[in-house]
Amino acid sequence: MKLFKCTHCGEPIYFENNRCPQCEYPLGFLAGQLELLPLVANDAGTFQIYGQDETRYRYCANQQYGVCNWLVEDKSGHSRYCEACQLNRTIPNLSKPAYLQRWKVIETAKHRLIYALRRMKLPLVSKSVDPDNGLSFDFLADGMQRPVRTGHLRGLITINIVEADDIEREMTRQKMDEPYRTVLGHFRHEIGHYYWDRLIRNTDWIDAYRERFGDERQSYKEALKRHYREGPPAGWNLSYISAYATAHPWEDWAETWAHYLHILDTLETAHAFGLSVKIQSVVDSLSGVGDEKTDPYDPEDFKALMDLWGPLSFAMNNLNRSMGHADLYPFVIPPGVMEKLSFIHQVCYQTRRNGAD
Repeated sequence: MKLFKCTHCGEPIYFENNRCPQCEYPLGFLAGQLELLPLVANDAGTFQIYGQDETRYRYCANQQYGVCNWLVEDKSGHSRYCEACQLNRTIPNLSKPAYLQRWKVIETAKHRLIYALRRMKLPLVSKSVDPDNGLSFDFLADGMQRPVRTGHLRGLITINIVEADDIEREMTRQKMDEPYRTVLGHFRHEIGHYYWDRLIRNTDWIDAYRERFGDERQSYKEALKRHYREGPPAGWNLSYISAYATAHPWEDWAETWAHYLHILDTLETAHAFGLSVKIQSVVDSLSGVGDEKTDPYDPEDFKALMDLWGPLSFAMNNLNRSMGHADLYPFVIPPGVMEKLSFIHQVCYQTRRNGAD
């Protein structure tokens, strides 16, 4: 995430802030500019951007629930919802306070995801506009008959809102023997499935994908059964980022895609703060220089990104250990996974180039 500051008083502000803590101006996120900006109130609940033209905006309709600070232009015929909230097909029952609180956690993660996708300049449209190729979200609670399964199906991403409960999520993480489990991580994984459909399926990339990830035409259902029955194969960590990635080539793509977004977003934060990490070590693999003063969305060369990520992730893990916490990034990226990450970077970079052209 980039570093935001109030353009009225210069105070640093968080992406989720709806009011500047210093000058107390209301704040709104303008997706077209990817900026969080101070607002000047007009009549009838409309606002103008401080120091900009007289275009009038309203808050997204979900602002009333405290889950969104994005803006929509105040024009006849425009949706009451911002482009992030327009992607919602189903939200929880808000008459239940616990569900509302969980939805807030989920929307915080989802808005960060949509910001990243905008930065990556990937195709992004709601199913309400494009039923065949669009994206939508269902945020559901377990029912009386059966539990809700988090997953993706033809552009519809379902998230079980129990994932927003820290205790429940930690219990599931331990049960599944996972080193890492977050709400934002779920979004990044499931959106990976969506972009496999958009960027890989029936495209010129498919053969290169199969060379690296395997043939996705094998039975997905049987592959999952085998995975849960037998577990990952011996030596899996030499070629996969996680044990679950071994289940099927689709899951390998989604798990690797999620890590690509982890890396991009964290590097952007480091870049925004001007962080520079230098590591000198007798271990050859850790010696060298990492300089996070590079926008990770710019380089075409994937190696340039990983030269930044190695030192930064090592520093982050040591900082966490200094505070008595577990590693912030508890993963090792072997050469086989590095090649998969490089392929994803190539696909995304070329998609961005094609869009610009």
